Amino acid sequence: MTDRELKLIVGSLLHDIGKIVCRSSDGRRQSMAGTEFLEKEAGITDKVILEIVRYHHGSDLGQAALPDSSPAYIACISDSIAAAADHREDVDGEGPEAFIPLDSIFNILNKNDKKLHYKPVILDDRSGPNMPVSEPVSYDEGFYNKVRTTIAAALKGAEALDDKCVNSLLCVLETHLSYLPSSASKSGKPDISLYDHVKMTAAYASCIFLYLEEQNCTDYKARLLNSADAFCKENAFRLVSIDLSGIQKFIYTIHSEGALRMLRARSFYLEILMEHMIDEILSAIGLSRANLLYSGGGHCYILVPNTEKAVHCIQNAEAEINSFFLSQFGVDLFAAVASTACCADDLENKSEGYAQIFYRLSDQLSAKKSSRYTPEQIRLLNRQKPGDSTRECRICKTSSRVDEEQICPFCKSLISLSGDILYKDYFSIYEGKEKDTVLLPFGKSLKAHTEKELRETLNTDPSFIRTYGKNKFYAEKSMATRLWVGDYTAAGTTTETYAKEAAGINRIAVLRADVDNLGTAFVSGFEGKYRTLSRTSTFSRQLSLFFKLYINHILENGEYHGLSGHQQGRRNVSIVYSGGDDLFIVGSWNDVIELAVDVRKKLETFSEGTLTISAGIGLYPGKYPLSVTASEVAELEDTAKAYSENGTILKNAVALFAEENTYPWKIFEEKVVGEKLRLLNEFLDRFDERGNAFLYRLLELLRNMEERINLARFAYLLARLEPKEGKDKIEAYRDFSRTLYGWAQDPADKQQLITAIYLYVYLNRIEEGRDEAAE
Repeated sequence: MTDRELKLIVGSLLHDIGKIVCRSSDGRRQSMAGTEFLEKEAGITDKVILEIVRYHHGSDLGQAALPDSSPAYIACISDSIAAAADHREDVDGEGPEAFIPLDSIFNILNKNDKKLHYKPVILDDRSGPNMPVSEPVSYDEGFYNKVRTTIAAALKGAEALDDKCVNSLLCVLETHLSYLPSSASKSGKPDISLYDHVKMTAAYASCIFLYLEEQNCTDYKARLLNSADAFCKENAFRLVSIDLSGIQKFIYTIHSEGALRMLRARSFYLEILMEHMIDEILSAIGLSRANLLYSGGGHCYILVPNTEKAVHCIQNAEAEINSFFLSQFGVDLFAAVASTACCADDLENKSEGYAQIFYRLSDQLSAKKSSRYTPEQIRLLNRQKPGDSTRECRICKTSSRVDEEQICPFCKSLISLSGDILYKDYFSIYEGKEKDTVLLPFGKSLKAHTEKELRETLNTDPSFIRTYGKNKFYAEKSMATRLWVGDYTAAGTTTETYAKEAAGINRIAVLRADVDNLGTAFVSGFEGKYRTLSRTSTFSRQLSLFFKLYINHILENGEYHGLSGHQQGRRNVSIVYSGGDDLFIVGSWNDVIELAVDVRKKLETFSEGTLTISAGIGLYPGKYPLSVTASEVAELEDTAKAYSENGTILKNAVALFAEENTYPWKIFEEKVVGEKLRLLNEFLDRFDERGNAFLYRLLELLRNMEERINLARFAYLLARLEPKEGKDKIEAYRDFSRTLYGWAQDPADKQQLITAIYLYVYLNRIEEGRDEAAE
């Protein structure tokens, strides 16, 4: 990345900094206020950066005496493209509505029509979900002054520019500008944050710079100011998509002791792997992480220039990545890479071209997956001799070279990483294979650090390249990015201890869940003029914040206690994986069920009801192989996603323990737990002599209710056990019996009652021999 491009990116990221100044009691035009702020408060004196900030509006730029080759022309059109994609009028001044809040991006998702907004917050690893609200909120001068002061302090010394400095600046801006509106005008929809707007502006700017550079064009004024409409019809951009296949098999084929820890390590390795691949591609093309639009769940989108160099870099990266996968993991992992050219008008959806971009990418990805490897890679596979891999790793069960402990080199390296994930916050990339590191593509390796260790390696190790902070911000310029990671765990626990610490029966539960119809929401969730890259990028980032940041707070502060009756508190669980839209969680069985309800409710509030989630939950002994549970619970998740009524697939359901226990979430909460289980608890607390034996007999009859005689037996059993004395007890028992008899005759109520009996039995510890009978 050249010095000229670096200054363009930094200037583009800071071009709207004047909005912060204006909203903190400065009444001047924001471009002038921003320029003076950078000079006097942040200590930035670079002429190019200041020109970009001062003249990023066309009305000012046309009258400025700047050279035709000034990067300010690129920043200006990039700002215009981003603002047009926001569908707002970008004004230089900040009027009397300067303190309006940021609207929720979910207000207009999936035909929603609401007017909710956010409170002003600063992101950190302790943040709870910033839920959209309807009541007035205060975006006052004091908050903007705090942001202004913090950003000024972070910017001082930023003139020692390199690509790592840019990525650190992105972290600073994300922290402070994520919940500030880009536009302070109600003429449009102020639902694009200032962070998302400046990030998109920088992404467009770097693409345009490299696109014109390849054409040897330096007359930016003529091309971008005088002929802006024509330029916006040029295919100056390429949208790139990477999709990893084989994630499930890679993560969940673990059969050893300590499987939970190894699952977490393999999951986290894939998280770093994707970010590393993204950074290598961006670096090869000459871009920053401003051009990363979305990363999560083994998938990402990147905006790059439509240049021969970019196409060549993408092709080389795809070949390098898949060659690495073949050498390390055989055919278990595969990266499909697709890209398609597009113009600014497409990205602004001026001619309904936006959705077509994603359809083209989807078709390419499907074709890549159906024809995975190049001829050379196929020849490499065919050259492998049977004797090359004759022993099986006892951890991952793949054929490989193994040591005296029967562990393959990759699993050996992950064993160390598995402990570091819990106790270290920084994960660094090195050139070559360093000691105690894990291999990555492009000839790189991964090692974990504490902050102290990181500071030492920055000064002493020439092979150090970059570092990622897990839910932490590290101000040193070497930091590539802060990764939001769902890493909650009840420290020091295993599946066996989770089982022992569960309420009632000694069992764990395994949860797998993901958002329903997310692909459709990405492509067509926004309609008409609002179907643009800016909103898709903002929407995806909010979703990542929920599943990678806010999920930790949700598990730390559990609220729903319909099963155990406990008050709010920490969940006794571990996140194995929490990506851009899905979850895999293991823990004490009652905590897993209750947290699933919490997540469902929080997502409903967070997304204003525009998104739903389906889940499968399985119940297992503590020593049951997690690799098997993953497969079995995936089938339950599929069952939940197939939930239908009257022939219409509705999803938005949970499948609990077995396929027949599949319910819409509200039915589970209100009918199974809130009604049936509550009645069983109230009755059996009063009639404790009935106990689980009574429930087993009821359960056997309910399971076979299709035989009419069993309904009579059910009624007989209830009548025979009626108390002989005590008027109040007799009346209470008769009410209970009438209710159960009525439920037994309705198929939906009957199944809900069966599930509630399971839950009651599991919650009340009984002899181990009877535990198995209830399953």
